[in-house]
Amino acid sequence: MTQTIKILTLFPEVFDSFLGAGLLGKAVERSVVRVERIDIRAFTSDVHRTVDDAPYGGGAGMLMKAEPAVEALESAGEGTRILLTPRGEPFTQELARTLAGRDTLILLCGRYEGIDERVRRFVDMELSLGDFVLHGGEVAAMAVIESVVRLAPTFLGNEASLCEESHAAGLLEYPQYTRPPSFRGLQVPEVLLSGNHERIRRWRRGQALLATKTKRPDLFEKLELGDEDRELLDEAEMEAAAKDPP
Repeated sequence: MTQTIKILTLFPEVFDSFLGAGLLGKAVERSVVRVERIDIRAFTSDVHRTVDDAPYGGGAGMLMKAEPAVEALESAGEGTRILLTPRGEPFTQELARTLAGRDTLILLCGRYEGIDERVRRFVDMELSLGDFVLHGGEVAAMAVIESVVRLAPTFLGNEASLCEESHAAGLLEYPQYTRPPSFRGLQVPEVLLSGNHERIRRWRRGQALLATKTKRPDLFEKLELGDEDRELLDEAEMEAAAKDPP
């Protein structure tokens, strides 16, 4: 199945290099995903192509108008309509998996100080990248596109890579190393050079648990640890303490 993603934006040119580079560019070439850009300005009716106006009641900045935004949404046809806004629910890996199963995604990129409240009546969900402010929704749209498209079975060519990544199973990813084995006095852990696949598996699992516990305690609290996980976490904590004694 080729997923279709339609981006509604005031700046379609922003996506030129993004959609043509790296693995995402290859996915577009191979029709793993079909991406359309819809210029919201095309749905204005005045000579100046006005897409914003001052807010009723006063206040700083300008708001995106309802008419061109909603008409652009309607022109996109059927699909899951998503407004990218700081007021949306946090975008997560779980949501990425959900959206990866949809035939068509329609991403509406906000701009300026926000968007006319009435536009929210015409979307299916609102998403936010986090508790910070951007100039508009284009960067958020890129994040959603990349996180969703890379879940396509033919995107990476190695489904095991998806399973081992940060957040894929509720854990942060374990530390990884490549050549050379020694860099400025910093050594690759001996276990990774051992060739013992079971030792490596156990070490990586313990390191992933430790990274999640120390860096994202909010995620760690949601985990249900079995006996092996507790054992591996203890080993990882002892290894860390030996490296960096108090």
